[in-house]
Amino acid sequence: MLKTKSFDNNFLNFTLERNKINNMKRLVSTVIVASLGGLVALTANELIKKQIHKSASPAPLSAPSAVSLTNYNGALSGVNTDFTNAAEKSLNAVVHIKTVAERANNLSYDPFAEWFFGHKNNQQPYTQQGSGSGVIISNDGYIVTNNHVIQGADKIEVVLNDKRSFIAEVVGTDSNTDVALIKIQEKDLPFLNYGNSDMVKIGEWVLAVGNPFNLNSTVTAGIISAKGRSNILAGKTNPVESFLQTDAAVNPGNSGGALVNTNGELVGINTAIASNNGTYQGYSFAIPVNIVKKIVSDLSEFGAVQRAYLGVSIRDIDAKFAEDANLKSLKGVYVNGLTNGGSADEAGIEIGDVITKIQETPVSSVSELMEQISKYRPGDKVNVTLMRNTKELSLTSTLKSLENTTAIVRKAEVKRTSIAALGAAFEEANSDELARLKIQNGVKVAKLSDGRLYRAGIKEGFIITSIDKKKVSSFSDLEKLLNAKNSGDGVLIEGIYPNGMRAYVGFGM
Repeated sequence: MLKTKSFDNNFLNFTLERNKINNMKRLVSTVIVASLGGLVALTANELIKKQIHKSASPAPLSAPSAVSLTNYNGALSGVNTDFTNAAEKSLNAVVHIKTVAERANNLSYDPFAEWFFGHKNNQQPYTQQGSGSGVIISNDGYIVTNNHVIQGADKIEVVLNDKRSFIAEVVGTDSNTDVALIKIQEKDLPFLNYGNSDMVKIGEWVLAVGNPFNLNSTVTAGIISAKGRSNILAGKTNPVESFLQTDAAVNPGNSGGALVNTNGELVGINTAIASNNGTYQGYSFAIPVNIVKKIVSDLSEFGAVQRAYLGVSIRDIDAKFAEDANLKSLKGVYVNGLTNGGSADEAGIEIGDVITKIQETPVSSVSELMEQISKYRPGDKVNVTLMRNTKELSLTSTLKSLENTTAIVRKAEVKRTSIAALGAAFEEANSDELARLKIQNGVKVAKLSDGRLYRAGIKEGFIITSIDKKKVSSFSDLEKLLNAKNSGDGVLIEGIYPNGMRAYVGFGM
């Protein structure tokens, strides 16, 4: 028993000693690991401090400059582009246009009731108001806007950025480009200089300046997202469309406002938006300023647009058509028809040719070719570059009018004829008005005085399309139908206003 106990004691002592040694080893290991960890952390901290200090130091002068985010020559990077100079130039040259038009309510008319109970005016007039924008283009008060902004207006008020207000007169309009020129009587006005829309590049920064939702002097920024857009002006007989597309926010009230580049130069007139709900949804369209310049020059000099034509029927080239027509390239515009004795015919252009340039400007779509031709007047000569089979040719063409002449057209004096009893002067509606309103015939009320039409609620601009359900195409038709009436007979007049509102008016002779 004693031996056994002694052995147990010795074993216990040995175990305790071994545990002490292990504990010491673990302690030493912990101290060493901790020391190493502290040393590593200290070293890393010093390295980080040095790196931070290095990063905070100014970059050497030889460091490469930031990559520009736009392909517009002279522009700064997308992050640092400064729009303040362009905005300052534009704000004072863009005006708020307010229009007022007197209209008659389209109320029902019962001619039998008038025969029994006498004349009663059921056409109660009301006032229709509109709003848009315009751009001052000269210091003596000439202003460009959209035709649809002022169309049918009885009064046009122009409010400047400094809150001064003027009544404007219409110099001329062109529905095919949706351009209108108006004027106020004032001098020393701020105005925008023309840029060059041919030089505008996709990706270039632009500003849209106008008065959306009657919010005066609003500036938005975006880029040119496309050029040569067409099929924007619906319902026009011979539209000239090659719009600049931008993603600068444009809303109702911006129509007629300025699209400017970062130099503050006018490159377009904002006209339309692509929208499913009537407000901005990402894209808007502007008339290129090179088209605007030509229209403005014609309207101010001649009172009418001098529109030139090449005398060709043309189409765009896509991959399928190129294959079918055995064309080697998709560039240019294909000639598939000629006007006999027209500009192209006389210049030697042939069916099957592919027009690639007008003057020195490349054209790759119908809209681009139309844009280039729209800058010229009948009688002007242009160089036309084309491909015939595999050979490039350069021909000179003398442009002609739609009537196939080189004559300049001046605004004709409108022939007006009146019928005293009605208290009105009339003129025949022109083809543009008929096409826009989608009617085939009509005689317009050009001037009103106190008479039966005025008392019946008819306003100037009303186009009479029928009398007693009989078509009216000319003043002679109008006169014949009215002269057939006896005193006391009832007359039912049907017609349409410039804003598209139809009206039926009855009165007694």
